[in-house]
Amino acid sequence: MSLSERCSTGNPGLDVVLHGGLPPGHLYLLEGQPGSGKTTLSLQFLLDGRRQGERCLYITLSETGEELIKVAASHGWSLEGIELFDLSSVETVLGNDRNQSVLHSWEVELGETIRLIQEKIEHIAPRRVVFDSLSELRLLAQDPLRYRRQVLALKQFFSPRNITVILTDDLTGERSVHDTHLHSLSHGVISLERVTLEFGAARRRLQVQKLRGATYIGGYHDVTIQTGGIEIYPRLIAAEHHVAFSNDPVPSGISQLDALVGGGIRRGTSTLLTGPAGTGKTTLALQYIAAACARGECCHLYEFDERIGTLFNRAQSMGIDLEPHVQAGLLSILQVDPAEMSPGEFAWRVSQGVQEKGCKIVVIDSLNGYLAAMPEEKQLLLQMHELLAFLNQSGVTTFLINPQFGLVGSMDTGPLNVSYIADAVVLFRFFEAGGRIRKAISVIKNRSGKHEETIRELRIDSRGLQVGEPLTDFQGVLTGTPEFVGNVAARSLLEGRDA
Repeated sequence: MSLSERCSTGNPGLDVVLHGGLPPGHLYLLEGQPGSGKTTLSLQFLLDGRRQGERCLYITLSETGEELIKVAASHGWSLEGIELFDLSSVETVLGNDRNQSVLHSWEVELGETIRLIQEKIEHIAPRRVVFDSLSELRLLAQDPLRYRRQVLALKQFFSPRNITVILTDDLTGERSVHDTHLHSLSHGVISLERVTLEFGAARRRLQVQKLRGATYIGGYHDVTIQTGGIEIYPRLIAAEHHVAFSNDPVPSGISQLDALVGGGIRRGTSTLLTGPAGTGKTTLALQYIAAACARGECCHLYEFDERIGTLFNRAQSMGIDLEPHVQAGLLSILQVDPAEMSPGEFAWRVSQGVQEKGCKIVVIDSLNGYLAAMPEEKQLLLQMHELLAFLNQSGVTTFLINPQFGLVGSMDTGPLNVSYIADAVVLFRFFEAGGRIRKAISVIKNRSGKHEETIRELRIDSRGLQVGEPLTDFQGVLTGTPEFVGNVAARSLLEGRDA
């Protein structure tokens, strides 16, 4: 089925998941617990129909028309031009002279409700209909067999009229977990879930369980509800994204650093910067960013740990001025709150930055902050693997900053070890010499080519990074407990350049 034969849902993210939208003229089930976003997504579906000049009808058995108008207003929407048919009260269905409750005379109430719905549809002749919700219809029917017959009758009523229908179900009432009757009747099934975490905002996700005769992106897709509607972040599939690019080295602006990594880190590769806190990992990434921005390349920095203001001040103290690059639109810095942003949303924002802005360098600072976004380690590692594959195939140079636990001696990489995923690994260490704490840098892995096997001193001062000569007079630097074995008189270490 071509994209021209799809009916847009009014939600760009969901349209991506559905490869363009829903096949028109069919009945679809939108299910989810209360608060998962069914009403908001349904309203977006009808608002898109209104924009296209189609007649739209919202049939509500669960909320009043006034409540729907307030929901729409909270997103800045007007429902003018959309027909609201309010069946949320018994009086609306049967008239004010009836005293029965919903649970009494249910055979009469159900039959009259269905008749009113059919009459309304015959009168309006809509192209899009939302029926909210099946839970109330289930209560009216009381008997499961009668309920299923009525749903089947509704489907048969809608089918010859070429109406695209969304039936919502809040999964409450007497519905059995194993009741798949609605799934079999529906042309497609979209499920919304709301998950409450131990800390932070509730997480929402969407899954397309079936879509007859059409392709879609399977699996779970993260969802957020914001002012203006539902944001759906399609699951990233790296295999669907590939651009031609040159595997040229990316200059850092420091010749000794480029020599250490075999002439420069290559485009389309990922580099892991690992070591204890304070050894210069972020500073090295900022050096590459500054050099790339000076060449006119777009860079994105995703900051999980450090405040942006502190980052600017620290960079300024080392002679790296980031402000002009931000003002020129070459550098984008996003402060990420792991308690609020899910990994799926993060991956989507990174991919959009690459595709829409042509980003050439991406820095993630740090993996510990990224880890805090989701407790399931295996899923997190898979998502990071997919994200890095996408960035590599897009020709993006990626820097992953991974603070290790501990300062000296043996150190732990933490619960997220991505060293086997990264194309290059740069290791940072502290060592002591001459009564002063110094820093060492070495490359222990580089898939894209040769690299130095030496360990060099790294110094950071007001003029930026300085890479010294190989530390031939020391042994045990990588262990964090080095030992000086050379000639004291011949020893040559870096000194500050501030004077």
